[in-house]
This record gives sequence, C-alpha cells and structure tokens, in this order.
Amino acid sequence: MAASRVSAVSSDQGPRALRRSWSELLAGRAKRQRFGPERSPTLKAAAVRLLRSHQDVDGLLLEVEGPQCEKLCLSDLIDCNSPKACTNPSNSFIGSALQDQASRLGVPVGILSAQVAASSIREICGAIGPSSLTVLLTLEQKKKLSSLIEIAQYLLANSMLCRRSFCQELWKVQNSLVLEAVWHLHVQNVVSLQELLERHPDTRVLVAWLCKNLDLLCEQVEAPSLSSDITRAMLADFVRMFVLTGFQEKSDLRRDVEQEKLPQVSTAVLQSLLNTTLEAVTASEQEASATLGPAPCWLRIFSGHNYGSTATPETPRRFFTHTLTQILTHNPVLRVSDAIQRQREWSFARTSPLLSGLFHKLFMMLSPKELLGHLQEVIDMHEVNWQHVLCCVSTLIICLPDAQQLVTDWVAHLVSRAFESFDLESLVPAFLIVRQAALEGPNMFPPYVDWFKATFGSARGPHAHSKKAVVFLFTFLSDLVPFEGPQYLKVHMLYPPLVPERLRPLLTDYVTLARTRLADLKVSIEDMGLYEDLSSAGSTQPHSQALQDVERALEVFAHTGKIPAPVMEASIFRRPYYLSHFLPALLTPRVLPKIPDLRVAFIESLKRADKIPLSLYSSYHQACSTAEEKKPETPMEAEPSCAEGALGALEAVLGALRDGMTEPMQHDVVSAHIAIISDRVHTALGLREDDVATPKIQLDLLAPELKRPEQEVVDLLLTNFCQSLVAASSFAPPHSQGSWAVLLVKLLCGHKLLPLVLTRLCQLLLYQGPHLSAFHVVGLAALAVHLARSGPGLPHVDLNPPASTQSLSMAEFLDNLLPCRTRDSLLFCVRFCTAVISYALCRPPSKSDATVPSQVPPGLVKKFQFVVLRLFSEAREPPCVDTVEDVPWRPLCLPSADWTLAALCLWRHKVFQELLREKELQLTYRDWLQLELGIEPQDDLLSDTERRDFHQWAIHQHYLPKPVAVGGCGGDLEAACSVLTEAMMDFCTSSWSCDLLEKSDVSRGCMVNRDILSRLQEMLLDLEQVNTAEHFLVGIFRRRLQALEGVSAVTVHLLRQQELLLQKRILLALPPTLLFTGIQGKPATADCGQFLQFICSELRNLCHHGGALTHDITAHFFRGLLSTCLRGQDPALLVDLTLSTCQTKCPIILTSALLWWPRLEPVLVCQWRRHLKSPLPRALQELAEAQDLAKSFISLHPNLSGASSGPSWVSAAALYFTMQQALREQGKVELTILDCLGQEVLLSLFFFSITGLISGHLAPDEALSPLKVLDTCTKILGYLERKKVPWLGLFQLTETGPGPGPVFLHLASDQHIRLLPLAFFSLLPSLDPDTLVRKDAFLQVAVGMYLKLTRLFVAGETHDLLTPATHGQLDQLHPLELLTKARLFLLRSISRCPEQSFLNVTELLATDEDLDPEVSAALLSRSGQPALRDPRSDEDLYQEPQLF
Repeated sequence: MAASRVSAVSSDQGPRALRRSWSELLAGRAKRQRFGPERSPTLKAAAVRLLRSHQDVDGLLLEVEGPQCEKLCLSDLIDCNSPKACTNPSNSFIGSALQDQASRLGVPVGILSAQVAASSIREICGAIGPSSLTVLLTLEQKKKLSSLIEIAQYLLANSMLCRRSFCQELWKVQNSLVLEAVWHLHVQNVVSLQELLERHPDTRVLVAWLCKNLDLLCEQVEAPSLSSDITRAMLADFVRMFVLTGFQEKSDLRRDVEQEKLPQVSTAVLQSLLNTTLEAVTASEQEASATLGPAPCWLRIFSGHNYGSTATPETPRRFFTHTLTQILTHNPVLRVSDAIQRQREWSFARTSPLLSGLFHKLFMMLSPKELLGHLQEVIDMHEVNWQHVLCCVSTLIICLPDAQQLVTDWVAHLVSRAFESFDLESLVPAFLIVRQAALEGPNMFPPYVDWFKATFGSARGPHAHSKKAVVFLFTFLSDLVPFEGPQYLKVHMLYPPLVPERLRPLLTDYVTLARTRLADLKVSIEDMGLYEDLSSAGSTQPHSQALQDVERALEVFAHTGKIPAPVMEASIFRRPYYLSHFLPALLTPRVLPKIPDLRVAFIESLKRADKIPLSLYSSYHQACSTAEEKKPETPMEAEPSCAEGALGALEAVLGALRDGMTEPMQHDVVSAHIAIISDRVHTALGLREDDVATPKIQLDLLAPELKRPEQEVVDLLLTNFCQSLVAASSFAPPHSQGSWAVLLVKLLCGHKLLPLVLTRLCQLLLYQGPHLSAFHVVGLAALAVHLARSGPGLPHVDLNPPASTQSLSMAEFLDNLLPCRTRDSLLFCVRFCTAVISYALCRPPSKSDATVPSQVPPGLVKKFQFVVLRLFSEAREPPCVDTVEDVPWRPLCLPSADWTLAALCLWRHKVFQELLREKELQLTYRDWLQLELGIEPQDDLLSDTERRDFHQWAIHQHYLPKPVAVGGCGGDLEAACSVLTEAMMDFCTSSWSCDLLEKSDVSRGCMVNRDILSRLQEMLLDLEQVNTAEHFLVGIFRRRLQALEGVSAVTVHLLRQQELLLQKRILLALPPTLLFTGIQGKPATADCGQFLQFICSELRNLCHHGGALTHDITAHFFRGLLSTCLRGQDPALLVDLTLSTCQTKCPIILTSALLWWPRLEPVLVCQWRRHLKSPLPRALQELAEAQDLAKSFISLHPNLSGASSGPSWVSAAALYFTMQQALREQGKVELTILDCLGQEVLLSLFFFSITGLISGHLAPDEALSPLKVLDTCTKILGYLERKKVPWLGLFQLTETGPGPGPVFLHLASDQHIRLLPLAFFSLLPSLDPDTLVRKDAFLQVAVGMYLKLTRLFVAGETHDLLTPATHGQLDQLHPLELLTKARLFLLRSISRCPEQSFLNVTELLATDEDLDPEVSAALLSRSGQPALRDPRSDEDLYQEPQLF
C-alpha cells in the first residue's frame, strides 16, 4: 500500500517525477575536459564521495580488526552503572580514544565514530525492549541520549564524525530506533531529518516506518501526559519538514537520486496520514462510536503557526491546496443523483466534526477567492466526492464572514457560463451549491426559493434570451425530477421560471411531470400549507402545517384587521386543504372566553364573509358549549414537554460556546458553534424559518407574552449571550473579542426567532429592568448595540399601542423600551445607557458604517444625557475631559459595579464628549422637554424643589443661551415658549391613545404636566410686556390644526376636536391677559384680533350649545379683557370699544356672555370694583339690560322702555337663552310675547331656535328635549308666517351680502350650519304646503336643502344623530325616514309650484350633479325641457333610487 501511495503521489509531482533524458544527462559535457593540475583537488573530493557512498564500514572493520583489539562503546562510557564507565569522561578524552582506536584499526576516525555512535543509540533505544511500540524515551534514556548527543556534537565540531556514515549506520538499526531519539538528533543539530531520511536505502520501508511511528506519535499527543509539549513539538517539526521538502518549488532539475527521494517520501507520508483521517471520517459517519485513532491530532498540522518560519508562504499554500484537492476527490463513488437526494444530510450541523475541522484548518491559509477558485478548478478537472464538496460549501458558508456574497457571485458565474455554452457540467454544481448553502438557514444564506425566483423569475434571467435557453433549462429541471425532494418541486411549481407565451407548453409539461412525481411521493400540492416553508427539510403533515397556518393567519389578522389574502385565496382555489385541514385546525373546540379574543374575532370575520359553512360553524359552537359544560373545576397538570430533550441539547451546545470565550477571536470555531446552536434552536422550538422575510413585527407593549417553550429557549439564548460576553470581557476588551457576538445576534435575528427575542426584551427592559443584575444589564446592552447596527436589514416593528404613525426601526424600538418616568426607571436608564454607550465605543465600527453615531441608538444617547444632567448636579458644570484613551468596560461586568461612578466617567470621557458633537446625538431643547414631560412628579427621584431648580437651570442657563445650531434657543425667549408649548401638546396627543382606555370622558383629555406648565407661565409673564403683531400661541395653534389636513374627513374631525380641546386647556391654564397683545389703535382698544379670529375659525366649532362658547373660555376672555383695559387711561371706554369690535368680528363672544351672564356678572363686578368704584362699562351694562329685558318678556311683563339699543340678534339671543332656562325650570314657556317683537328680533330668535333644535341631536345630554325644542321652533315659525316675515333666507346664509347672514354664520358651529337641512325638513310638516309653494324662493331653497341632506346621509354625518336619547321620541327625525319624507315632499311640491319658480332650473341642475334622476326629471318636466335619460342606466327614472 505504501508503494502505491508513493507512486500515486509522485505522479502528481510534475517534472520532479520524470526521469532525465540522455541529452539532459550529457548537458554541459559537450566539450571534453582534459586533466590538469588545477582539477586534482576536485577529482580527489569526488573519489572520496564515491567511496563513502558505497563503502561497507562493517566489512572494513572486520578486515582490520584483530582479536586483540577491543571496540570502544560510548554507551558504556556514559552509563554510570557500567563497570567500564569513566568517573568524569570528558569529550576530549572520548575523542582521543576514538582517534587511537581508528589509528590502530587503520580506518578514518569519522567512520569509526559513526559506527560507534549508531551502536550506542541502538543500545539506548533497545533498553525499552524489541517488541515495545513507542515513540518516546524514558527519563533515563533521555539522560543517556543527552550525553551521547553532547559527545557527538564535540566530534562533529572537531571533524571526527561522518554524518553520511552515521545516517547509514542508524538505518541499519532501524528496528531499534525510537522516533524521539531521531528528533533529538535533529533538534541538537547532530544530523537533520532531511539528511537522515535521504540516506535510507529503501523508500517503501522508510514510508512505512514513518507512518507507523507518526500514528503512534499522534496517539501520544492526544493522551494526557507530562510529555505532551515534546510530542507536539515533534509532530510539528516532522510535518514542517515534510511540507517544506514535499511541496517546495520544482526548480532544480539536476538533483541526485537521494535528493529526489525525500519529496517522494514526504508526500507519501502526508498522503498516508490524510487517507487515515478520511477513513476515520467515513467510519464516524457510519458508526457514531467508531474510534478515530490519530485523526483528531492530525488536524494540528494545519495550524498556520506551524509554518511561520518558512521562507515563503507559497510552500504551505501548495500543501494546503493539494490537501484540499485530495479531500474533495477522495473516493468519488457518489453520483450527482446521489448528491441531489442526500445533500440535506450534509449540512454543517450534520457534518462530521473531524471533516468540518479539517476544512476549517485549510481555509486559514487560503483567501476566500483563492478557495472558491480552487473549488471551481477541482470540480472542472476531477471526479469529485460530492459529499465532501458540499460539506466544504457548508463549512465555508458558516466560517467565512463574507462567504454569502462570494458564493452568490460564484453561483451566478456558474449559471451564466452554463447558459452561454449550454453546459450541464456548470449548471449542476450551481444548483447543488446554492441548495447546500441555503440549508444553513436564512441568517447565513438566502433561501433557495428566493434564489430561484430572483434568477429565473424575471425577464432578465439567463434563460430569457432564446428558445434554446428555455429548452435547456426545462430539460435540466425535468432530468432532476426523479431525484428531487418535494420541497424543491413545490418551489419550481409555485414560482416557475418566466417564459414567453409561445413556450408555455414546456412549463406545462414540467408541471405535469412534477405533479406526477409528487403523487408518487404521496405529497399533494393541494394539501400544502398557506405559509409553508418551501426551504425546510422534508415535508410537514397537513395537520401540523394547518396549525402553523392558523397561528400565522391570526398574527396577520391582528395587524391588519382583515382576513389574510392567502386564506381568501385558499378558500377559493384550494378548497380541499381549506375545508379539510385549515378550518378544522381553526375551529378546534374550546371554552370560549367571556371577552372575545383574537381567534373569536377572526372566526366571526370568516363567518361574515361566508367562508365557513353554516353546518361546520354550528358544530363548532355546539362543541364549545359542550366543552364549557365539561370544564374541570381544577386545572390539569401540564404534561412534560416533548422538547425538554431538545432544550438540554441546546443548553449543552450553548455551554460549549460559553466555554470557548477564553479565545473569542477564533472565528471558525465560533461559527461552528453558532451553526449547531441554530440547528438546536429550531429543533427545540419546533419551528422552521419562513421562506420569505416578515415585513413587520407586531408587539403588544401592554401585555407582551410568550409561550412557555418559546420563553425557555429565548431565555437560554439571552442568558448565554450575557454570560459569554462577561466571560469574553474577562479575557479581552470588546474590540478584541472577534465576531462571536455578531454571529450569535445574526442567529437571534432569524425571521421566526426575532419576534420572540424582541418580545422577551420588552418584558425584561420595560417591566423588569430595575431588577436585572449587572451581567444581565451589560449583556442586554451589548445585544441592543448589535441589534441597532443590524437595523437596516431587519424588519420594522409595529407597537400596540402605537408609539408613532409609522413603523419603528430597531433603534427606535429599543428607545421605546426604556421609559424615563419614575425613580426606578431613571436609575435603570442610567445603568443601561451607560453600558450601551460604553460597549458601542469599545466596539470597532462596522464596514458599512464607519462612523460611531450610526452604531449607537441615538435615542439612548439622548436619554443618557437627560438622566445624567437630571440626577447628577456635578454634570451640569462644564466637564473636565478625561484623556484616558480606552472607555472603561470591564468594571461594568463586575457584580459590584458602581454605576454612578461609571456614568460620570463616561460623561467626562474625551471620546464621549466628541461623540456629542454629532448633530443627531445632541439632546436638543425639544428632546429634553419631551423626556421631562414624561416624568411622573409623584414618583420622581428629585424633590419638588430640586425639580424646580433643575427646570430653571435647564431652560434659562442651558438651553436658552445655547445656539440654535446645537439644539438651543439662541437667546430667543419667545422661541423657547413656542417650543415648550408645542412639545407639551405633542406629548399630550402622543399619549392620548394610551389614556383612552382608562378615560371614558374624552373632554378631559390628557393631564398637562403642571411643573412644565408653571415654567411656561413664568416665561410668558416675561413676554407679557412685549407687543407683537400676532400672538405666537395662536400662530402655533393654527399651524398644528393645518397640519392635520390630508386624511379622511372623519379622522380630521376627531383629531381637530382633540387638538382644540388641548389648546383650550392650555389657554385656560395661562394668564387671561395673554389673550391680548396690548392696547393699540386709534381709538385705542384692547388688541385681541388674533384671538377673536381664532374663536371664529376654530373655538366656535367646539360649542354644542348653539350660538355660544363654553363658560370657561368665555369667563377667561372677559377676565383678560378687564385686566388689560384697567391698565389704560380710560378703562370703561376701552371695554366699550373692544366689545364694539367684537360685535362685528366675533359676535359669538357677546352671545356667550349672555348665556353665562348669571355666573359671569358677579366675577366681573368684583374684578372691576377692586380697581374702580364706578359701575361696569356701558357695553357690559347693555348685556345686563338685554338679559333683564328677556326675563321681563318671559314673565309676561315686558319693560319696553328698557329696550337695548344694540343689535337685534343680541336681544334675540338674550331672549332665546332665557326661554331655554324657563323650559328647563318650568317645562313650558308662553310665546304670546312674540307679538311684541320686531321682525329682526323674531327672525334672529328663530335662527337661535333652529340651532337649539340641532343641538338637541348633537348633545342630547346638555340640551332640551328635541320634542320641546321642535315645538318652540314650530310656534316661532308660525308667528313668522302670520307676520309674513321672509324666513327662507336663514337656510341660504352667505358670508357676503346684506342681512344678518354673516353674523349668523359666526354664531353657530360649522356642524350646525351643515345640519340646517335636518331642521328645514323637520319644520316643513307644520306648514301649509300651498302657502309654501307660492313663495318665490321656496323651490330653490327646498332643492338645495334636499341635495345637502342627501350628501349628509351619504357621508354618514346623519348616522350619529340617532342617539339613544332621541330614539323613539322623534320618529320623523330618523335620518333615513326624514330623507325619504323630504324626497316625497319635494316631488309633490314640484308639481304645485308656480311657473316662475322654474326659471333657474337649468342652472340649478348644472351645478348640482348629485340630484337623483326622479327629482331631476320632475324639475325638467315642469320647466318645459325634455328629461335627459341617464345613459349609464336602463332603469325607469321613476324607480326608487339605489340609495334606498
């Protein structure tokens, strides 16, 4: 066997293995050389070499040795127990003795010394025994050998020992030689290994001897002993010599036979040991308990440091390349078809550790590109062992950091080359390689389904350029069908290659063939799950897959609120699976919860969509009722989980990773551990990675929950990460820990595992943070850093309740897990942020992001600044920068870590202070306000006094003077107030959804932080003396309301209501004088124009009273008015002029004062008389007089002499509010007083009554009964009719034109104006139709009101008018009934209206396209124009419209 190995190896040696030709042997001898004196020394030396090479020393000694001559034995001289031993034998004495004996014998002393030394070594080694198999010497033998070597060195130094003869003599005693003795001769420079091996007479015997001894040496290396260092050194020296001699550059073609022998011996020995290793790999795959022999130790020869002393790295690189070739081509008995069927058994986790370890070592010397290039060359030029090739690919994917892109490019090159020349030899490896790489999971390589879709699923695919290419592809895929697993067939069928229409038959034929193959495998494509993992190993049973599909569908339904598209598609196109598997899994009988959960909601949605058969639905509810009846009184004990064994296996491999943290820089070893951990994780969870990445992750912050097996697995992973980090940090700082953390986090970011990890992080940081130990804090902080750095490649997170209108990136999500609200959360924030920033600064920047800010979550850096400045007053002073280079990290890993000291050290550190120069990491004034607003004062770490001092420092000393460019206010106090106001409102609106569940009263809104509000009041008082053209608060309010546009009408309405309530709350909390910008103009008035405009445009829409604001804002305005005017020279005149301005610009201020006058008058009188003893200003007295006059009318004793000289609508408002009060107190009111009223007052009173009628439906709890209000309106309308007062104009109000229209539009909310059609058609039944139709404006008003009522109904605004308070009380006001009656009334009235009423019908129909066909036809018919038939409908015009 050795001879065959030698010949096999020598055949690969190129020119070295070729015999030289005759011409080569004669090269340089063309010219005959003549003898001369100058050549005499050369000839003598050549003759001596020839004699030495062929002389027989033993024979020579026998010839000259006489019986009286006794041979000298060095072993006796150095053996203390020998009777011939010298007391103190010196080297010179022994040398002299050898010279004397050589002289007596007549032989050269060098030859005699060689024979004597070799004989001595034989005696020393022979002391072990001839049958002993060992490569090591005993201690006594080492002592003797050491003395002998010392003598030999002396003899060599004095030219008394011939190395060539010594080597020959040693090989004569080969059977007695011990390998360690040979190694000592080499190490002590007596004779080198190369020279010794070159002198062996028989190559085959030498190779066999070396292989046997090296096998024994490898076994000794693995055995624990005191000689382990020596055995490792021996093995390293032998292997280094073999590599250097066997794989040196083949440049010298004129070496002699002895020099040619050594490369052959070296390659033969190395090949023999490699074959032994590969046989051990095969044995371990066939039998787990197989003995590996010397194979594990043999891996040590591939350590790169063994070849550090070589002159050039090319020699070990040639050795490594040759070894890789031998592995890949070893025993190539597997065909491609075998590889296709069995490659799933060759993933990294299932590969023999011996083989994967061998690949690890080989990868160390070769660059990734060289490695892939050599792999390609071996596949192209040799018959390969596909198992070894694919195992090599898996190991490469796991161990090389950039392997994913390299393999992707390699496969793309193979595919491109295959389609260029239609070469199957390139396409087969491409498919095998990409499938093998995909087996390592999506965190290492994209799934096969993604690669197949990206390569062949578009018009840019390599197959798309010609028909021949398409035929080539489908021929190849068809040839694979008999050997492929079902998962790949499903990928090809569900995501087929894109082919032109004319070539579709090729695809059809392939699909038919694939279906036949699936049928043979008893796998149905119809039974495939909705979310089945097409990249998983093997197929899942339909029932198990259906359970997974149900869970996934529920996740999607929880996020969207809609039935997932795959479920809808399955209910139509894959009904067998849907009915037989999915629905039974969904409708598993259980005890239904009292409050419907997510599954109940999903089932009901399917039921409403007719996606659940009625019989199945009934059976499900009946079974659930039965389960409720049989519900056990005590809960059953949980059965032991079947995954406990998997958890144990996972814990063991995690422990191995943790133990390996003593050398965390070993990327290949760590990668191997991570690959095995990944396999154990998926086994423990019973999950498989999805074929497509999840676009978003849904998390519930209020109740994050995990199932027990999931939490156990995640806890093991997170605990191991923390422990490994602490262990690694005890040996090396983070920047010297290699890539173990990156690889482990990459595993945690798998599509199925990441939601579980984030949920557990939510539980730990959000709810258990203050109770975490130090090693948990630093571990989770490091994990947060790596997650943030992986953010661009991870799905975004949607939180419930939503923290933002958009999904959150990973850094934003981590920021949300660290609240700063209470004492405990602030202290935990210090610890966690300190650990996060310290770790991030200790870690080197990634290749993609070279800047540190991109690697630290900005939100956590800002929170660190906030908490440090807030809790540590010494940090508020200019920092004394610490010049220490490294950020302290190791102290944080200690259980007794001082987090306060660590935070302050980090704060003062030079690197951190430089970091704060980055704009995105600066804590701006707005950021500080948002964080401070979240503090709960009742559970704050600071006292009230300390908190006030901190606010004063932060605002006035830190941010106010700070430049705007670095997040300050630039000394602008108004800008500081503006930012504070907006921040306060942003905070309240952002937390609205959180408080909505707890606060049923929406009007209360969010509680505004009183401390921050106090700071705003203080700042505004400083600005109170500054006169500005426009009050900045009103400007802020307007901008925020304008920003709400762009969404649906209903959403805008609700958001505006919420925003206005908050704005009003802030206004009420500020001094009322801030509503006025001072005393300006000629004549001088209290300038409040901006605020009046804000009332007319916005605050007016908050009132449901009809014609009046709420009491709080009304009282606030009048208190501010008096306070401002009292500062002037003539306060009474200022009040009169200001209220006179309000009559035209904001009349609702005066009507509001009339409504709340009984409560308002005492307050104003008290405030006025504190400064002046005179009566109230005339304008206020007129309001009181109007109120008194209204009371006298109600009491049926009108005092007409006291009639107000103000506008008629003021008197009407006072009368209306007094009537409302009387109806509340007495239940009725006499309306005979209406005869005494003028037309303008009566018309205004009718308008206020209409708004009251509408208010009865908008706010039934605050208004009177709609029936009473309707009755009052009807009576007032009757008076108007009898007095022939034109009232139809009230339903055609415009901003311009004569009359009270502009005033009325400012006295009611926009919603009241929109609902005028409701009041119009509610009042018509009480009037005489004949009288109505004779009015010139009636038809136009009636048609306009009908159109507006229709639009209201279509928009849904009338739906909320039917409240429980009105239901059953006012049947005619039911929206649908009212609309129907309005339509019938209009149709009847059209036929009775005079001709002049139809003069403007054409213009009316042209502007109003929403008119239903019947009304339009009736109008056209009366106007004498032909009715236009709707071309979109063939139905009769007089049918009921589709709306009803």
